[in-house]
Amino acid sequence: MNKTPPMPGRLDVKAHGPILIARLDGGAHGLMGLNMARDLAALLDRIESDEQVTAVILTGTHPGRFIGHADVRWLQEGGKSIPKVGRGVASAIARVAKTARVVPPLAAAASITPLEGGMQLDQLHDTFLRMNRSGVLFIAALNGSALGLGSELAQACDVRLMAEGDFFIGQPEVLLGILPGGGGTQRLTRLVGAHRALMMMLEGRPVSPAKALEIGLVDEVVAADSLLDRALELAGYLGSRPRDAIAAIKRAVYLGGSMTLDEGLHLERTEFIQIAPSDTAQSLMAGYLDRTARDGDLPLYAPATYDEALAAGRFLLRDKGDRQ
Repeated sequence: MNKTPPMPGRLDVKAHGPILIARLDGGAHGLMGLNMARDLAALLDRIESDEQVTAVILTGTHPGRFIGHADVRWLQEGGKSIPKVGRGVASAIARVAKTARVVPPLAAAASITPLEGGMQLDQLHDTFLRMNRSGVLFIAALNGSALGLGSELAQACDVRLMAEGDFFIGQPEVLLGILPGGGGTQRLTRLVGAHRALMMMLEGRPVSPAKALEIGLVDEVVAADSLLDRALELAGYLGSRPRDAIAAIKRAVYLGGSMTLDEGLHLERTEFIQIAPSDTAQSLMAGYLDRTARDGDLPLYAPATYDEALAAGRFLLRDKGDRQ
């Protein structure tokens, strides 16, 4: 992939209070290439070092596309640079690329070998996994169609809103003789079920916004002119929850959900043991106990109190003198 000339593609990130709106600028065709993948990784670096950020909204700049699909030139030239090998050797290359990428001297040496394509793919997978482990919420505001890597980027987000219209979303890679490479075989399967995902990928036919909503690929279908407002509303609402708790829940679901039940429960225990002593958790739980003792009943069984907690993103105390 090092022979690929500079490709269009960048993120234009603007702050909206604690929410970042990242516009996906994929040029005239709305493509995602190496440049945009690197910008997305840099965005993760930024939010991981900024505790004030609560949510990121991803949306496209193309008038009818979230992301059209990956830049096929990027994929084709990367594939051409890799020697034809069997599955065993391919597996070894993938593992070596993963190791080499995180060791700067090895990465520099490998960048002029066929391992470069493997390192770029591993970097993309790592960026999406960082999104899944993050305490920041990621909302895909699909302003139009999303095929291939565009669909996979949306799948890596926590919430997917899609504009009403003559749009579509899916994985057409089989029609180009390849399989989804940005996580689609795994995330689409977890979202819509193994057999439905299999049939979608084997045929390569996309689905409409209404069908995507029906099968659970997107969470809401929204009028196009209300899409960003709805994304901001959801970002403010869900992003008001404690960031550490969001991160723990996301890790337990995204990572634990693909483990055996015993392994998943171990991960859940690990997350609980880590977060329960935190200042935020201790303060909120102590306040809940105080209120229970004072009111003589469980506060969350009072509808008004529960609604107040949902709106604020955490349990609130009524009296000024109470602990916060």
